[in-house]
Amino acid sequence: MARIVGAIGSSHAPSIAFAYDAGHGERPEWRGLFDAYAPVRDWLARVQADTLVFVYNDHLNNFRFDNYPSFAIGTGEVHPVFGEGKVPRPLPAVPGHSALAWQLARGLVADEFDPSLCLEMSLDHGVMSVLPLLAPPPWGIRVVPIAVNVVLEPMPTPRRCWKLGCSIAKAVASAADDARVAVVATGGLSHQLHGSSFGQTNPAWDQRFLDLLEQDPQALADITHDELIERGGAESVEMMVWLTMRASLGTDQPLRRVQRYYDAPKLTGYGLLALEPAN
Repeated sequence: MARIVGAIGSSHAPSIAFAYDAGHGERPEWRGLFDAYAPVRDWLARVQADTLVFVYNDHLNNFRFDNYPSFAIGTGEVHPVFGEGKVPRPLPAVPGHSALAWQLARGLVADEFDPSLCLEMSLDHGVMSVLPLLAPPPWGIRVVPIAVNVVLEPMPTPRRCWKLGCSIAKAVASAADDARVAVVATGGLSHQLHGSSFGQTNPAWDQRFLDLLEQDPQALADITHDELIERGGAESVEMMVWLTMRASLGTDQPLRRVQRYYDAPKLTGYGLLALEPAN
């Protein structure tokens, strides 16, 4: 039986990917962020996680405004790295876990989700700004990508993202595969990339959000899109995806914090939170 060994929430700014590719992890402006992932990377190895269910939002790479699903699962055995920018990233394609992806798809449909099933799905910075910091190439871990619409109205609600995490947990528990799964959610934190509020961040709200994820996540499930945008900027609606990773751990067991990090140096709040069952 497959098992969820923990869950991770992380920001996914493209600047992280640029810094990684350029070898800037030791620069003063990046060292704190890059170092923060080291305990999580060590923890993934220690708990022998072999599969990451990666919940994120596609940035108009696989999907366009004329065809943007609420939820989409990549079911392939391999996921190419999307060539964002003028020069393709120097990273190999990422191995998938097709059998588990199809198990998740069946479980989500049984729970009345209607995901698009993508035999081919390229991974943009929603996954690839974070994955090398968690499990550097050559990849020794598989990825099942689940894209969530946080771009085009009508969007799923935070409560729907919470239910998605519950459904993922149930589907993993019912899988015959013996995968050791970590659920990863990426997006946010506070940021706005256009208009008169360009560059807005709200560190106090970001920290409160991280507090609530650990202590009272159900309170976040009741928040609205408008509240997220008012507190953290237009693009911070991505934060609702973090509820998926938190819900995958349930609320009826004690949790242990593996890592928590936060900084807001410029255009976005960079956050990282990793949790595991305490028992």
